[in-house]
Amino acid sequence: MKKRVLISVTNDLATDQRVKKVCASLYKMGYDVLLIGRKLPNSIPLDRPYPTIRMPLVFNRGALFYAEYNIRLFLLLLFSKATVFHANDLDTLLANYIASKLRGIPLVYDSHEYFTGVPEIQNKPLVKAIWLSIEKRIFPKLSFIFTVNKSIANLYKKEYNKDLRILRNIPEKIDLKLYKTRKELGLPLNKAIVITQGAGINIDRGIEEALEAMQYLPNVCFLIIGNGDVVALLKEKMIELNLSNNVIFKGRMPYQEMMQYTRHAALGITLDKDTNINYKFSLPNKLFDYIHAGIPILASKLIEVEYIINSYKIGLFIDNHTPKHIADQINKAINDSDLRDKWALNNIRAKNELHWKNEEKELLEVYAHIES
Repeated sequence: MKKRVLISVTNDLATDQRVKKVCASLYKMGYDVLLIGRKLPNSIPLDRPYPTIRMPLVFNRGALFYAEYNIRLFLLLLFSKATVFHANDLDTLLANYIASKLRGIPLVYDSHEYFTGVPEIQNKPLVKAIWLSIEKRIFPKLSFIFTVNKSIANLYKKEYNKDLRILRNIPEKIDLKLYKTRKELGLPLNKAIVITQGAGINIDRGIEEALEAMQYLPNVCFLIIGNGDVVALLKEKMIELNLSNNVIFKGRMPYQEMMQYTRHAALGITLDKDTNINYKFSLPNKLFDYIHAGIPILASKLIEVEYIINSYKIGLFIDNHTPKHIADQINKAINDSDLRDKWALNNIRAKNELHWKNEEKELLEVYAHIES
């Protein structure tokens, strides 16, 4: 029987670049890949060389959603041909674990974040207790575990005495030679563009303060790409501060399309706050997107982010989240030509080292071990 891996996530598959890269790597390795997610009303079409299943669900949020998804996922895993199950994040782990035990099929677990530390559940003690209970019962019994950076791997090591493989969400090398102009993208021709992007335009990511910083930067346009829980508030603040000519909002979009915008930016920002353990040890995807678009970075001093920027010397940091200070650092990053020349040179090395072809070796080693 041909090797077949069933990979599951709770999102709609469209913008999950990490899972897309994992699927592509295993597909090239010779696996028959089936990617499983959920269907949303606004899900965009997929074009993949392997089959996908998007399950339409009755519930789209809360406890009933997770219960419905895991029951349906369990039944699918139980009766589908497979040689490996690959669970992404704690919200798919229960169904995968039970199915793997019943069928005697190896399980690979990929933890994209420190799930029980996400801010959304910190003020919901019952919800957090349920997720912790699931994790504590299953995690110590797992044999093949990935996570996104060394800091989170160390947290799990301390809690469960388990060694995790590190698989960072680093992009493939991308070819942006054929790109759209600013005019075609609807971007201003006479302003420097500062960008933030990603699925999580959420609270405590420093985006509100970055928007307020535009009051001090009349010749800068702040481009915000993605969705999240503070977008409505940001739009209200933009109007309140009369910044409609300095801020552009774009919703989520396919990766290649998003990168068309990113390559026009003078600066990429990632300003997450150290307000919870998950943010403290985060390594945002957009950090690597900025590197591959060839633009310098302005960041808050989070452990993993600071390590990458300092290792390659490709940007600078903020010391606090006051809008005036952010504006001063943006101004420095955009207008200091000596710094920009050094960053551009250093970015070449970063781009040549930090790409998926190098990163996927960890993934392929684990699957080679499973096969042996």
